[in-house]
Amino acid sequence: MRIKKLYPDLKLPDYGHPGDTGLDLYSLEDKELRPGEWHNFTVGFALEFPEGYVAIIKDKSGLAVKYGLHAIGGVFDPGYRGEYNVTLINLGREPYQIKKGDKLAQLVILPCEQAEFEAVGELSESSRGEGKFGSTGR
Repeated sequence: MRIKKLYPDLKLPDYGHPGDTGLDLYSLEDKELRPGEWHNFTVGFALEFPEGYVAIIKDKSGLAVKYGLHAIGGVFDPGYRGEYNVTLINLGREPYQIKKGDKLAQLVILPCEQAEFEAVGELSESSRGEGKFGSTGR
C-alpha cells in the first residue's frame, strides 16, 4: 500500500498493538460533538491499494461503548485517490470533546470480491427462507 501525507505534521494511521486489524485514525481538529450531531473529519492522507481490496472505516470500540460515538459511511474503493475522512455521529447523551490528535475511528483493509449477478425468477430454498428479524426465536 502507498500512503500520501497531505499535511507535513500529520500523524500517520498506525496499529495500536502488533497483530491488530484496525489502523487508528487521528483528528486534525478540535471539535465538540453534541448529542445527535455528526461531523465529517478529514484525516490528512490519501491511499493507493490494489484492486481486490476495500478500506472501511469502523468505530473505535471504546468511543462507541463509553460515549456513543459511531462512524457512519466510510467505504473507500481502490480507485479513490482523494483525502480520507471519518464521519462521526454522537448517539450518546452528553457532548463529547475531540481534540487534535485524538483517535477518531479505525481503518480496516480487507480483501473484497466483486459479485456477478444473474437475474432469476426464483431463488433456491434454504432453511431460513424469508424469515426476517427474530426468525431464530429468542
